[in-house]
Amino acid sequence: MSFLADEDSAESLTSLPRRDTMGSFLPDSSAYEPLTVIGHGLDQLMTVNLARYRPTGEHVAIRRIDLESCTNDMVTYLQGELHVSKLFHHPSILPYKSIFIAENELWVITPFMAYGSARDLICSHFTDGMGELTIAYILLGMLKALEYIHHMGYVHRSVKASHVLISADGQVCMSGLRSIFSLIRHGQRVRVVHDFPQYSIKVLPWLSPEVLQQNLEGYDSRSDIYSLGITACELANGHVPFKDMPPTQMLLEKLNGTVPCLLDTTTIPPEELSMKPSRSGADSGICEGPGAGRHSNGDHASTSAGHPYNRTFSPHFHSFVEMCLQRDPEKRPSATTLLGHPFFKQIKRRPSEALPELLRPVTPITSYELQTQDSPSALASLESGLSHLDVDDWDF
Repeated sequence: MSFLADEDSAESLTSLPRRDTMGSFLPDSSAYEPLTVIGHGLDQLMTVNLARYRPTGEHVAIRRIDLESCTNDMVTYLQGELHVSKLFHHPSILPYKSIFIAENELWVITPFMAYGSARDLICSHFTDGMGELTIAYILLGMLKALEYIHHMGYVHRSVKASHVLISADGQVCMSGLRSIFSLIRHGQRVRVVHDFPQYSIKVLPWLSPEVLQQNLEGYDSRSDIYSLGITACELANGHVPFKDMPPTQMLLEKLNGTVPCLLDTTTIPPEELSMKPSRSGADSGICEGPGAGRHSNGDHASTSAGHPYNRTFSPHFHSFVEMCLQRDPEKRPSATTLLGHPFFKQIKRRPSEALPELLRPVTPITSYELQTQDSPSALASLESGLSHLDVDDWDF
C-alpha cells in the first residue's frame, strides 16, 4: 500500500515539528551525508545507514523505511513507536534526534552507538558470557530505563540484549520501542492488559509466562522484569535460555515453572564441568535447581582453559536473577526496588569510566576511523568493522 495514501497516517507523520524538540537536528535529508549501509531490517523495508550530520560533523544512524511498501499493520506499528519516541526523554533510552519524510521514505535519526548492541558484543567477543561487573553496569542502565518506562505507564515487551545499545563513551541505552504498549486506557491506568505483541517471533524466549499464556489474567509491567532476568542469563551465559526449543515446548516449560539460571560452578554438576566443553548439556541455560554452596563474592573470571562455565558468580547475582524470574508476577520486584538490590553495590564508577575498560579488547568504531573513511581502503576497513552488527534485530 502507499503509506502516504492514508490521510490519517500522512497527517500523523508530516505533522511532526519542523525542528525536532528531541535534538534540534534538521528534518532535511540534505543535512545528512550517508557514509555506508550498516544493514537492513523490518522485512527488508528498512535500510540502516551510518551518516554524518553536516552542520556539526556528528555521526548518526539513519533508519530509512520504504513507506510505499508498508502494510496497514506496519503503518500502525511505526506510528506507535514514533508517538512514544516523542514522549520519552531519559538518558537511558535511545533518543530520536529527528523524524521526517523524504521522498516516500521515513527517516529516523538516532545517535550512532559505536559498540553496537550487547548482543553484538556477545556474538563477536564474549561468546561464553560477559564478566559480572560488566553485566552489572548494563543491567543498571536497563533498569533505569525500565523504571522510567513503567512510571510513564508503559510496558516495553521487547527487553533483550539486542535492544541494549552502548555508545563509545559507555552510555547504556534501551531501544526496541516498536512493541511498547500503554497501560493507560481512557485516561485511567488499567491494572493489566491482554494485547499480544506483533512481530514477536524473535522475542519469544524473553517473554514472560503470563504474556505467552494469553489468558484472562493478562499481564503488566512486571512481565518486563521477567524479560530482564532472561537477558541477565543471556549476558552471563552467552546465549538466551530456551533458544532452541519449539514455541509450544517453551511455553510449557515456562508455565510449569522451569527457571533458567546463571551457568557456573554452583549450578552445573562438577562432573560436567570436568568434561570437555560442550554446548549440549548446559546450552538451554536451565538448571536442575538453585545451586548449593555459593561462596564467591568477587567478580567471576572464566578459566583460560577447560570448561567455559568453570567460574563462580556472586550470590547477589544469582539472587537478582531468581527474583526476576519468579513464575508468579506478583512476587517479582519492581524496577525501582531492583535498583536497590545489593548486586549493584559492586559498581563504584560511572559507566563512562568503567565500561570501555571492562569491554576490552573490544574497541568502538572510533571518531578517527569515521573521519578517515574517504579512501576506498579506509571505507572497506570501516565496513568490515561494522559487519558484526546484527541490525536486523537491533531496532536502534
